[in-house]
Amino acid sequence: MTGTISRLPDLGWMLRPLTEIPGVRHAVVVSEDGLRLGHASAENLKGPVSELSVAEAESLAAASAALTMTGRSTAGLLFGGGSDVRQLMLESDQGFVLFTSAGVGAQLGAATETDADVGLVAQQMQLLVVKIGSHLSSHPRDPVSPSS
Repeated sequence: MTGTISRLPDLGWMLRPLTEIPGVRHAVVVSEDGLRLGHASAENLKGPVSELSVAEAESLAAASAALTMTGRSTAGLLFGGGSDVRQLMLESDQGFVLFTSAGVGAQLGAATETDADVGLVAQQMQLLVVKIGSHLSSHPRDPVSPSS
């Protein structure tokens, strides 16, 4: 069995406009199956996570995949099997985490402080998805044929 493993491009550079919004701490692009596609942190952050490391972003990607599947299951139970989740928002005592669909098989996430304008952040996330949605898509992998 032979195959090629290609390295995914880091899409973190696209997230810089999002991390420049006041109150936004971190932004990530993750695949639906929990892979980190890119991440960025705002500059001059203070606190427990002042800059999102690759390892932290990878853990966040896995957690967001679980959160997305839970949201999808919940929507399916409440609204029927064809329901799709467009956006998820988690509120904690330290801030908000928003995830939005960002193309085929991808999610865009942002972590904010408690005083951030969450409506503005959500709007800018949607604009970013529209602007660079083709770069944020993570297409399904090709199935492996039995002869491989």
